[in-house]
Amino acid sequence: MGLGALAIGSLIGCRSRSSDGTSNVLFDPAHPLAPKLPPFPGKAKAVIYLHMAGAPSQLELFDYKPVLMKLDGQDCPESLLEGKRFAFIRGVPKMLGPQAKFAQHGESRAWVSEHLPHFSTIVDEVSFLKAVTTDQFNHAPAQLLVHSGSPRLGRPSMGSWVTYGLGTENQNLPGFVVLTSGGKFPDAGKSVWGSGFLPSVYQGVQCRSEGDPVLFIKDPEGMDRDLRKASIDAINEINRKEYDEYKDPEILSRISQYEMAYRMQISVPEVMNINDEPDYIHEMYGTKPNVACFANNVLLARKLVEKGVRFVQLFDWGWDSHGTDANLAIDIGFINKCRQVDKSMTALILDLKQRGLLEETLVIWGGEFGRTPMQENREGKQNIFKGRDHHTEAFTIWMAGAGIKKGGSYGETDEIGYSTISGKVEPFDVQATILNQLGFDHEKFTYQFQGRPYRLTDVKGRVIDEILS
Repeated sequence: MGLGALAIGSLIGCRSRSSDGTSNVLFDPAHPLAPKLPPFPGKAKAVIYLHMAGAPSQLELFDYKPVLMKLDGQDCPESLLEGKRFAFIRGVPKMLGPQAKFAQHGESRAWVSEHLPHFSTIVDEVSFLKAVTTDQFNHAPAQLLVHSGSPRLGRPSMGSWVTYGLGTENQNLPGFVVLTSGGKFPDAGKSVWGSGFLPSVYQGVQCRSEGDPVLFIKDPEGMDRDLRKASIDAINEINRKEYDEYKDPEILSRISQYEMAYRMQISVPEVMNINDEPDYIHEMYGTKPNVACFANNVLLARKLVEKGVRFVQLFDWGWDSHGTDANLAIDIGFINKCRQVDKSMTALILDLKQRGLLEETLVIWGGEFGRTPMQENREGKQNIFKGRDHHTEAFTIWMAGAGIKKGGSYGETDEIGYSTISGKVEPFDVQATILNQLGFDHEKFTYQFQGRPYRLTDVKGRVIDEILS
């Protein structure tokens, strides 16, 4: 009976078990990205996560604080500094009023600043989390916490967890795709979309909106497609013999990745080509074909989920508004960054909706922490340009689609946007909510590693029911 059970397991795959012994994920090592059903019906089939790397200021976008304007230029009260840690603030900084005008929009009467005129037209499609907090005030650890549930290296990213649990609906494309813009990687580097201790087949695949979509995707000169296929078949035959001897699951991942790479040579250039999109779509998104930019990546994200990709992660660098130069000034460079993303992120929601995809695609927008209500005074001296330091006690994230309440808002900060006074949530809660919408109980969705079951949310997190419809 034991041998029979092993034989059946080898044929139909094996299940990862949670700490309470319940079976969660059907894992077929021969086909690791095969589509799988979640433990319970989820509203979302795909996720698009828009991360503004560097942390945009909530006080210039969504968290309207007229009292802060009255305090502009005054010395910061000692009560806001005593016992607190900041990345760069030293001594006593000046308070900094909102560097934007605000107005209420839509039936939900949501406050949005003048920096996002396009987004203000779709506020009734989204839910705001106004009281998000974190315990990390440096970029790389904070980004890792948001996307992997830990501020330290080595844990799987959220996209890896999702593709491990659900596979992908298009076997000719990666299940987890990463797109970057802004000229630099996020501070956490490629580890922020790594697979950690999960099999490497689940790590994010970085694609580009300029040049070849994936490096080395073209065959070298003198090699045609038939020769490439023969080469891969020969390599994988060696890999299968090696697996038969050592039973290392990473060998199966290697086989799968070779075969995926071969299929991607045809499928990826096709789906990553935005030139064939109609003119009204280019106008809608503000895209610039053959240029690496956020708008192109957002349009690619829509195309990818339309083709069955499970998780698309966008990182847009350049939101670290310290005021150390014009590009990082809250009243100059920050405004330019808003202009770069406003039209396209709005178009994404409208385009998904008109295609009937918003009901099954979960969209998340946010950074890794917030910005202070006081002006940064690096080394105790006020910066030449206006800027805000990193702030852990309050920032804003919005979510839309796939069962998220339309026109919703949860959480509130104090009258100057310094601390949360109600509806406090952490990155673990956001992660738990994302997994819930995909059909997973975040406490039971685990992977056995180093003698214990690990999960994305580790030992914390709750589903934010207040923003679910």
